[in-house]
Amino acid sequence: MKKIIIANWKMNPKTSREAEILARGISEAAKNSKNCEVIIAPPFVHIRAVRSVKLGAQDVFWEKSGPYTGEISTLQLKAYGVSLVLVGHSERRALGETNEEINKKIKAVLESGIKAVLCVGEIEKQKEVAFPVIIHQELKEGLRGINKSLLKNLIVVYEPVWAISTHGKADSPKNVFEMSVLIRRELLKMFGKKTAFSIPIIYGGSVDEKNAADFIKYGRVDGLLVGAASLNAKKFIEIIKRVSEL
Repeated sequence: MKKIIIANWKMNPKTSREAEILARGISEAAKNSKNCEVIIAPPFVHIRAVRSVKLGAQDVFWEKSGPYTGEISTLQLKAYGVSLVLVGHSERRALGETNEEINKKIKAVLESGIKAVLCVGEIEKQKEVAFPVIIHQELKEGLRGINKSLLKNLIVVYEPVWAISTHGKADSPKNVFEMSVLIRRELLKMFGKKTAFSIPIIYGGSVDEKNAADFIKYGRVDGLLVGAASLNAKKFIEIIKRVSEL
């Protein structure tokens, strides 16, 4: 299975021209990597400029159309070639997004045939807690009522909030491995062995060119969600290269 590397550009860069240049710088490395599937999730306004690579989106709304000012639908994203959508990122949750809303978004994305990337992670590092209750709730409530047949397009990201670059430093590969096992067990309880083991689990949180390979090799995750480092073409290409060489 190819390793999944997703670039989350968040609210960057400033102009579509900058986005186009950055995407072109990354596209050749992405296309030449046989072992990695590379997806870039730019701001909505830059989607057209970044079409030289596989496209992702940072958010979506659960309705297909209607009077929803400022929102974007799965139909609109598909029309631009978007193949993957981030749902439930901690920065969206911090703005008030609930598990119920995330559940609606996950359903809408999966039913549209686009891959859904469900982000889960605890706010504070709690070494004494093996599996924080918050992650259990985010999985259970975020995936409530989802038809098992749709889960072939689901990806789960373990992204502890405290490890995101704006808050702290990356988690350890050892802890990421332990958390991914616990997430897999939770999915097994919810959906059964066959489905649970078909869902990729990836890591996000201060991933850079220095630690990326270790998260794949020792953390044993199926890929990476990259934030700040993906805005530097040289660093992001190095991440792709090091993961590809494993």
